[in-house]
Amino acid sequence: MSGERQKRAWAAIAAVTIVNLPLGSIYAFSVFLKPIEATLGLPRSALSLVFGLASIGFTAGMLAAPYLYGLCSAPVLLMMCSIMAAVGIALAASADGLPMLLFGYGVLFGVGGGAAYIIAQQSVNLLITGRRGLVNGYIVGLYPAGAMFAAPLFGWANGAYGYRWTMAVLAVVLVVTGVIGVALVRHSGVVLPRPSSAANAAGGRTAIFVRLFTVFFVAAAAGLTVLSQAAGIIAAYGGGAVMALTATTAITAAIAAARVGGGWLTDKFAVPSVAAFAQAFSLVGAVSLAIWPDPMVAAVALGMVGTGYGLISGCTAGAIALYWPPAAFGKIASQIYIAWCIAAVSLPILAGHLFDLTQGYHWTVVIAGCGNLVGVIVALGLPRRAPATA
Repeated sequence: MSGERQKRAWAAIAAVTIVNLPLGSIYAFSVFLKPIEATLGLPRSALSLVFGLASIGFTAGMLAAPYLYGLCSAPVLLMMCSIMAAVGIALAASADGLPMLLFGYGVLFGVGGGAAYIIAQQSVNLLITGRRGLVNGYIVGLYPAGAMFAAPLFGWANGAYGYRWTMAVLAVVLVVTGVIGVALVRHSGVVLPRPSSAANAAGGRTAIFVRLFTVFFVAAAAGLTVLSQAAGIIAAYGGGAVMALTATTAITAAIAAARVGGGWLTDKFAVPSVAAFAQAFSLVGAVSLAIWPDPMVAAVALGMVGTGYGLISGCTAGAIALYWPPAAFGKIASQIYIAWCIAAVSLPILAGHLFDLTQGYHWTVVIAGCGNLVGVIVALGLPRRAPATA
């Protein structure tokens, strides 16, 4: 990599960092569960729906982003996305019921965040030439890293000022970081590929896509349940408020580190080995909690499930960079992340429903473990090397 290109790549990496950290607060949504329930009188299943819709919106934004490349420059697109996300959070802060909460947090924040994520990640992948696994693992690790900082801050701010003020400040932060991110992307000089070019580069390799999609889905279903309801799950197993908040923060930190690690490992070891190990690690955590329903076991087990999901996230990003050319990264990544969306509206919502019925999470843990077992089997069938180009 030339010195000039390296400088431009670092500008893009800095942009993706500062934009994605506050957007990653979506993974700290569980901290808002109790205050919103108390203020708006909504059941846990309804708030699970809010997180699920935000995941759908995030995926829709990611899918739409590659088709917008030819319409505007990367800085303009990134600014539009940041404003959309900020407006969504502002609406959620002032919501007086479920509909506005769904539209603000679920639709606007979700779509804006998803599109910004893909635009920034595609920009980086067009400029880097080495250590793609590590770099992409770092990028996907920014969301849980953002939640790691957001969870304790949100918990404190909710208690001191109420969740509405917490969300209002987050909206301001999204605008400020969006402006800084736009300046950095402009400095990088990146030019996004035309939609037709990205589509041509993404063609073929269907069997690899299906396997990678499946592996990511089963890990995400378990991991997103942990991320969206960690505090509630710890409490359901008998943990106190301090323990629940501490565990939530520690779990998001573990996931962030695991995402970086998962990407780095794909630079060192074969993708199927990394992916199978990650699924097996999550499986051990799920089995442990199913057998020993104890608050401390719950904290450790949820950390293992989350870490396995983090490893898979980083591994998946690294695998996309290995199996497909750089111009196709955004398009393939957005399609793979449909699995993330399906996962977010499946097990996390089912977990909320099962909690309303049983006041517990035992069967949710069992279902997550079964998914991880499937993930181990499917992961072992992934290619060990990049496919030969036609």
